[in-house]
Amino acid sequence: MEYVRTLDNLTLADAAVAGGKGANLGELIAAGLPVPGGFTVLSGGYWTSMKDGGVADELATLHHEAISAAQDSAQLDELCSRMQSLVSKAGVAEPVLAELLRAYTDLGHDVPVAVRSSAIGEDSSATSFAGMNASFTNVRGADALHDAVLRCWASLFTPRVINYRASQNMDTAPAMAVVVQKMLTAGRSGVAFTADPITGARDHIVIEGAFGQGEVVVSGAVEPDHYAVRKPDLRIEKVHRGHQEFAIVADEDGGDKQVAMQSGEHRVLNDDEVARIAELAVRAEQHYGTPQDVEWVYAPRDGETTESGSALWFVQARPITTLGVQPGPATSDSKGEILVAGLGAAPGTASGTVRVLAMPSAGHRLHDGEILVAPMTNPDWIPTIRRAAAVVTDSGGMTCHAAIVARELGVPCVVGTRDATTQLQDGQVVTVDGDRGTVAAGRRTQSVQPASAPAAAPAQVTLPTATKIYVNLAMPDRAEAVAALPVDGVGLLRAEFMLTQALDGRHPRDLLAHGEQETFVAKMAESLGKIAAAFAPKPVIYRATDLRTNEFRGLTGGDQFETVESNPMIGYRGCYRYINEPDLFELELEVLRRVRETSPNVHLMIPFVRTRWELQECLELINASPLARDRHLQRWVMAEVPSVVYWLPQYITLGITGVSIGSNDLTQLMLGVDRDSEECSELFDEADEAVLDAIERIVRIARTHGITSSLCGQAPSTRPGFAERLVRMGITSISVNPDVAAEVRGAVAAAEQRVLLDKALGNPDQAGPAR
Repeated sequence: MEYVRTLDNLTLADAAVAGGKGANLGELIAAGLPVPGGFTVLSGGYWTSMKDGGVADELATLHHEAISAAQDSAQLDELCSRMQSLVSKAGVAEPVLAELLRAYTDLGHDVPVAVRSSAIGEDSSATSFAGMNASFTNVRGADALHDAVLRCWASLFTPRVINYRASQNMDTAPAMAVVVQKMLTAGRSGVAFTADPITGARDHIVIEGAFGQGEVVVSGAVEPDHYAVRKPDLRIEKVHRGHQEFAIVADEDGGDKQVAMQSGEHRVLNDDEVARIAELAVRAEQHYGTPQDVEWVYAPRDGETTESGSALWFVQARPITTLGVQPGPATSDSKGEILVAGLGAAPGTASGTVRVLAMPSAGHRLHDGEILVAPMTNPDWIPTIRRAAAVVTDSGGMTCHAAIVARELGVPCVVGTRDATTQLQDGQVVTVDGDRGTVAAGRRTQSVQPASAPAAAPAQVTLPTATKIYVNLAMPDRAEAVAALPVDGVGLLRAEFMLTQALDGRHPRDLLAHGEQETFVAKMAESLGKIAAAFAPKPVIYRATDLRTNEFRGLTGGDQFETVESNPMIGYRGCYRYINEPDLFELELEVLRRVRETSPNVHLMIPFVRTRWELQECLELINASPLARDRHLQRWVMAEVPSVVYWLPQYITLGITGVSIGSNDLTQLMLGVDRDSEECSELFDEADEAVLDAIERIVRIARTHGITSSLCGQAPSTRPGFAERLVRMGITSISVNPDVAAEVRGAVAAAEQRVLLDKALGNPDQAGPAR
């Protein structure tokens, strides 16, 4: 089994085994952005170590208990202590350790490295886990590396992580990959958001930075410099000089040390450096197709020892998780004087009684619905933040970890006030405005519910559209939150992510080899059932498992069942795999049958269909299963292979009732280009006329034969005019990532209005097909 993989061999498709951090670093390298070299210990290393150590089952049981006990701090502390002891008892399994040390040696002799947690599900578009799990800097030598990896694994089971997982309804047993990178000698560090995290405005970039290593920014330990940049022309619109009394730098022995700073003497970044960070951050956003939260470092190049020879590096990227948060009113109803002011870091307005606390261990003193006032709020404060009506801090910026989590939890937050802990007193009644960054005396007139009992989300005005707006989904944990968005269902439910989580990273054939077929069906049915119930009665289109051989090999036991292919993207996958391994496909069909007994809104989609005969054999397997008697089951195919343009009419005669265009794969195969290739990146274009012609032919055939047509891909949310082109073609639905669903619905509604106007004005060539 593969336990270690270099960063340049990772992509987002590997997130199920490399975690969000590892997968995103691989994507940054693929985009041609500067990333320090390194490798990732895959989640299979964690699972193998826990299983070989005989603690995996007990960890899963205790984790379930801990999620249920998240509000009982004493019980939670005891359970977390037991789980961390089990991880230490298991240790790092011998085969995992051998690969780890071999990869470390390849970086150089005893080079200092950063060892960083990359939990599965972390740094995703829905859950950031910002600063939750452990990371270590300036780690040098085999023994220290071994210890740091083990401590990263153990950090899965801290009270703050369990509290966060509980808040996100993540009850499945967690897993951890670990990123190991060459350590940079950081002169300046910080964070860049390619959209405003408060207002959601996508035409602005927010950059925050400090001297030394970046943990002082992301932890909120200092008030960083703050720069606001216009995205269209990279013009700096605002510079706010921060307040930094100390920096963290590497010491002579390879560890870390604090050095005193005389704050305010110099800006952290000059104008050219701000523009350079903004430029590369925009490139990262363009590569992903969605706004990004990136961590940057200015550090000397190899062989240089001074700042004059420094270069810009990116050391992390993840989607911004909170752009869907709607800001509160611009002003509060309180007429009181402004007591303190800082930076608005999480939108909304709340009133309550002040509780000044110096450290997280005093969190039990905060009563539900009080205003937490603290010097800083690192992730250890998360259990307390969950119970607070609002948060106010002396230090920190809007990009620090606690601010990110406050936005995710919907708790108004003001940071960088410098003196809130001395200007505000326990028992004082105040109103916190997280949009304006102010704390005013007195209470606003309307009542406010505390964070522990969040107010119902304000009613959203859903624009009516003839074209359905679906979402792409991968995990059950956020199904309820996504289902509450203005969407019409799930157009693409990726089974492979759900499978790797539900099966704890095991290869499906590893379960079959041990006679655990029922385990496979029960766990998958539980996960799929959560999603189906959350969206009912709206449709959920379940795409059967489509892991490629290289991805399957990364699962526990995968090396025993998977061949090594030179080009897995067009290799043994999808429909062809089902007819060659009918026993596995039959298990998925049984999962679908069980879920449809209570949730008939779930339907089946068959991916990567190349030709008629293989689809016919696959459908025969369905007809031989109990699902054959289910007349209401919709049977879709993915349109990723260009041959679908020719074969689709015959697919329909075989009983296909829907077609979903996977625009990313279709573009790659139409143009013969790897979208992850830096050298060929300008060739990948979903709006190429050849690609658009293929999409239009597919939609036209579907419309002629009266079946559903859909498209899932990035283009409708990242390319102006693409959604309108699809509307004019007459497509039935568009499926996008949840964070852009409302935006795409607005674009589609406007497009449909223009189509109606063209019809009214007698412009049939512009009006598109009749619906």
